[in-house]
Amino acid sequence: MARFGGYNRGGGGGMNMQQMMQQAQKLQEQMAQAKEELEDARVTGTAGGGAVTVTISGSKRFISVQIKPEVVDPDDVEMLEDLITAAANEAYAEADELVKNSPLSQLGAF
Repeated sequence: MARFGGYNRGGGGGMNMQQMMQQAQKLQEQMAQAKEELEDARVTGTAGGGAVTVTISGSKRFISVQIKPEVVDPDDVEMLEDLITAAANEAYAEADELVKNSPLSQLGAF
């Protein structure tokens, strides 16, 4: 009986379709869990020595802003805007770092 290039229909070393589907399902479950963990994670950014604090989720959804009353000066709204912007940028940088180190990044989702 002739053999064609060592091809073996019995398939010793290859992964079968069922194994590939199970692996894909496991990967999807891991990605869903990692996304949920990112959504639940909270990161903060502060500015002005803690005068302004911005909190966002690990998935970069804005959660809150806290402003200490002593920095609210109606004659200097621009300073308050700058503090909020700085705190938000810090929070988003923290979220970027969180995402970068998350299992999603390691799974190639980001």
